[in-house]
Amino acid sequence: VKHTFRITLGIILVIIGMIGGLIPVFQGWLFGIPGLIILADYFPPVNRLLKWAKKKAGYQEK
Repeated sequence: VKHTFRITLGIILVIIGMIGGLIPVFQGWLFGIPGLIILADYFPPVNRLLKWAKKKAGYQEK
């Protein structure tokens, strides 16, 4: 149940983020990025995307 809730929450956040990208007043990235971080635990392509974005931003994990 916990995994299903987290996956559903991640998908909802990504969808809200995509809708927010279309509406100029609404900041979609505030919802999209946390959604991708949640989904990265369950979907390898999303995890690769997140690792690529961290590397591109110069973020170093300790």
